[in-house]
Amino acid sequence: MATETHTAASTCVDSYGSAVGMPQLCGDWAGNQVFWLVITLIAIFFVLSRIALPRIAAVLAERQGTITNDLAAAEELKSKAADAEAAYQQALTDARAEAARIAEETKAAIKAQLDEAMAQADEEISAKTAESEKALAAIQASAMESVEQVATETAGALVAALGGKDDAKAVKAAVAENLKG
Repeated sequence: MATETHTAASTCVDSYGSAVGMPQLCGDWAGNQVFWLVITLIAIFFVLSRIALPRIAAVLAERQGTITNDLAAAEELKSKAADAEAAYQQALTDARAEAARIAEETKAAIKAQLDEAMAQADEEISAKTAESEKALAAIQASAMESVEQVATETAGALVAALGGKDDAKAVKAAVAENLKG
């Protein structure tokens, strides 16, 4: 019969060949674990330095370029906005000046029309005043004739009533003399 002799060379393995506790904490395997740790770190370093870091650097460079381009575009747009604002202010100043000029022209035109209308109205008023004066003179003359006629008739009636002789020529002459002043 063949007997196997096992000598437990490690305290991390039980009699059945199973690990006792956590194998990572077993001091007997530390050298093996350090070896594989170094290999893994070297592999990770080469993967990162050859593949991941260049890609990250490219993305960062692209982002920096985009940011730089965006800043340059923003500065250009800011400059254009300043130019547009200056043009707007100039156009606003020109429009105000044009509005003032148009207002002055309109005032001058309205004043000229008003002066013309006033002159025409003055002419019409003068013509109507002359007509009215003529009509008034005619009415006054007619009134004077009527007054003279009434005065003559009244004087004749008074002379006759007072017992005098009604001489029409003498009464008319006396009334005319008294009316003239």
